Amino acid sequence: MEFGVDEAGKGPVLGPMVAACVYGPGAALPEDVDDSKRLAPDRRERLAALLRDHPDVSTGVARVPTARIDDPGTDMNSLTVTAHAAAIADAAVPDGCEGLADAADVDEARFARRVAGALDGAVTVRAVHRADESSALVGAASVVAKVERDAALTRLAADYEGYDLGSGYPSDPATRSFLREYVRDTGDLPACARTSWKTSRDVLAAAEQSALDSF
Repeated sequence: MEFGVDEAGKGPVLGPMVAACVYGPGAALPEDVDDSKRLAPDRRERLAALLRDHPDVSTGVARVPTARIDDPGTDMNSLTVTAHAAAIADAAVPDGCEGLADAADVDEARFARRVAGALDGAVTVRAVHRADESSALVGAASVVAKVERDAALTRLAADYEGYDLGSGYPSDPATRSFLREYVRDTGDLPACARTSWKTSRDVLAAAEQSALDSF
């Protein structure tokens, strides 16, 4: 049997990045599994539940919190490597197996080597760009990762009653409004924000400039 691994939440300004691994026979995957970006939220949730509950399928998840993402001693490529390896380990993929990762590096072979090197066991890893579009197993992993990432954002939203966090992506007007409103109300960024992201820095800079202009 083989495995697929992918991540969700690499680019948002809010919340964690989540990686997931799906290990099992291709015949055990739901027929309508696909790249998570092509699926509606309710369909993703249904597929993720089917994958988690299938007796012949093993799923693993790894989460990278905002504090780790903001650590100046690391970078997103290295964190993605670590997360992919942790998800494979969490899925209890046995030695001798081969799997495919959605490459998160311009150099596919380098990314594969780094993920394999971060594993304790003897597992073969290949990596291809957009593997979630061409591999059912990687597509399945993208579904699990996206559902876990969405659930994490929902839990975060409960901590910010009265605010709309939006999707958490910098391109989302609701997310940008949330950051501006929160900084206006509290004077600082929310704990769920990636403070090292340009969006967060720009919001703080705008608030500081506004305060100066008011004098």
